[in-house]
Amino acid sequence: MLILSGAATAAVSCGTAGNEGNFKYLIDEFADLKIMRYQIPGWDSLSVAQKEYVYHLSEAAKYGRDILWAQNCRYNLPVRHVIENIIGNYKGDRECSEYQDFLVYAKRVFFSNGIHHHYAEDKFFPACPQEYFRSLMEAVGDADKADTLLRVIYDPEYLLQRKSTDTSKDIVASSAVNFYEGVTREEVEKYYESIMIPNDPRPVSYGLNSKVYKGEDGIVREDVYKVGGLYGPAIEKIVAELELAEQCAENQAQKDGLKLLIDYYRTGDLRTWDEYNILWAGETEGVVDYVNGFIEDYNDPLGRKASWEAIVNIKDLEASRRTELISQNAQWFEDRSPVDPKFRKKEVRGVSAKVINVAALGGDCFPSTPIGINLPNADWIRKEYGSKSVTIANITHAYSFAAQESPKNIQSEFTFDEKELEYARKYLSLTDEVHTDLHECLGHGSGQLLPGVPSGALGEYSSALEETRADLFGLYFMADPKLVELGILPDGEAYKAQYANYIRNGLFVQFNRVELGRKNTEAHMQNRLLIAKWCYEKGLKDNVIERKVRDGKTYFVVNDYEALRGLFGKLLAEVQRIKSEGDYKAGKALVETYAVEIDPVLHREVKERYSSLGLKPYGGFINPDIVPVEKGGKVVDYKVVYNDDYLAQMMEYGKKYATL
Repeated sequence: MLILSGAATAAVSCGTAGNEGNFKYLIDEFADLKIMRYQIPGWDSLSVAQKEYVYHLSEAAKYGRDILWAQNCRYNLPVRHVIENIIGNYKGDRECSEYQDFLVYAKRVFFSNGIHHHYAEDKFFPACPQEYFRSLMEAVGDADKADTLLRVIYDPEYLLQRKSTDTSKDIVASSAVNFYEGVTREEVEKYYESIMIPNDPRPVSYGLNSKVYKGEDGIVREDVYKVGGLYGPAIEKIVAELELAEQCAENQAQKDGLKLLIDYYRTGDLRTWDEYNILWAGETEGVVDYVNGFIEDYNDPLGRKASWEAIVNIKDLEASRRTELISQNAQWFEDRSPVDPKFRKKEVRGVSAKVINVAALGGDCFPSTPIGINLPNADWIRKEYGSKSVTIANITHAYSFAAQESPKNIQSEFTFDEKELEYARKYLSLTDEVHTDLHECLGHGSGQLLPGVPSGALGEYSSALEETRADLFGLYFMADPKLVELGILPDGEAYKAQYANYIRNGLFVQFNRVELGRKNTEAHMQNRLLIAKWCYEKGLKDNVIERKVRDGKTYFVVNDYEALRGLFGKLLAEVQRIKSEGDYKAGKALVETYAVEIDPVLHREVKERYSSLGLKPYGGFINPDIVPVEKGGKVVDYKVVYNDDYLAQMMEYGKKYATL
């Protein structure tokens, strides 16, 4: 599980740290997006062998790029290739407004790894006329593709949503995502029911690494992602880099883990994937670490199939002391969770946590990236072997520094009074990080399924409910005196900054990201709305959260922080019950009632107020280049080169890492 940059408030926190060295973080802005750079602290302290290890893991991260594009929609790669051809070879007027509109569309497609918005999941459209786009294609020799691809790009009724959440329709058939072909939801569910082992205490993640399709004979089958299988050319490149990485790994456990990962990529065997995850979760000694594989199922309407992603990272030894302290006390928190004792883990195992600095982003973590990760996702592995949790420091810091480069601040606009604003200035940057730590280190790893409950029992609602559960765990314990006792928070007032910000964001501010008239469909945004709206409604009688209007502007103000903590605890108890019992009906009711509908009046207001600030609601990153340094024909070191041209990197990646 991962926590996205919008899931906390890192992108809008005031921040307190200074930008030493005047490194420019914000490098481009267009549409609703901003592009940033991140630095890699501690690079020079690594040995040459460690740098080489990072280099090959980073190359593996980049070679999986085409897989994600193909997974997001079957037309994404053809559209990208046309865009790259136009940018690289068009000889006409590049200064006219139509071409500039085309260029904005191209940048959006690169950012979203396809034609659908990376977060809202709706198809977006070029501002330039369709006939102008056709003329660009004709000018670079792609006229034969125009009729097909212009429909893909411009038709407002075709491939409208990457992942459909409209349960009045067949969510498999109405989703543009490329996990299924020629099958209905009913056929997919029947297929997996036919191959799953009932009451398996260690179930594999059926369907995680495959596409389901119906053959000409009418039989439903899987096409597995592996060497020699679907996406084989890309996976071969990944494997080649992982083999080189294995030769310079820091320890034997890392080498053994990479061997298993390579074996999994060669065979597609999900039992091998589980073996790898157990070993990976237990390897905590190395300074360099990574995520690489088909992991998160957020993009699948049925919550079963995983998108490809990769992150390469370096441990921040000093900052990791906080997360290590939290993980060392995991049993204390589990024992005091406000859920029914039968849903708690009697023995929390193997919860490791650290703060990291990323060195490379790939797949579904690029350009938009999480700020925290907790893996593996399999519940039985978490229960028996534990999990590995990370908070990504240099990404969080880059968001904060980039915000400082902007003259306007979102906190001032949406915070009701000076006291709230002072709390935000004093505590919010820290409490954002602590909430991410609690969410990832403890929240995802807490609780347990009752015997016989399958991990996929909550179906299409599983992602939103799991993020809700992890956020609630973090929110509940943010206010616990234990955090002050451990020295994680400075005093008993700090948590209030997080509570106030979470409520205003969940009910209001986050919807600057959604087009007017749209429903709330992204799992993390659903989780935040669910929590905030449920607590607002249940606390109305006691005025726990108050909706205030001043000078025509709406604010949400927490009046009773202690009561709000109690509401967080009650909702956590119910969400954990739903997960532990596999109560699909109750989970569906909770999500559909509290997490989907956006108040249209508030929606319009937040869009107008946010727009007046001139800020971009979404952010993403370009990668630095890790470059081998040669002397006498041999590589003697690796240096980091910080790029500042987003479009140039997209074009370079399109050439260098094209595999499909």
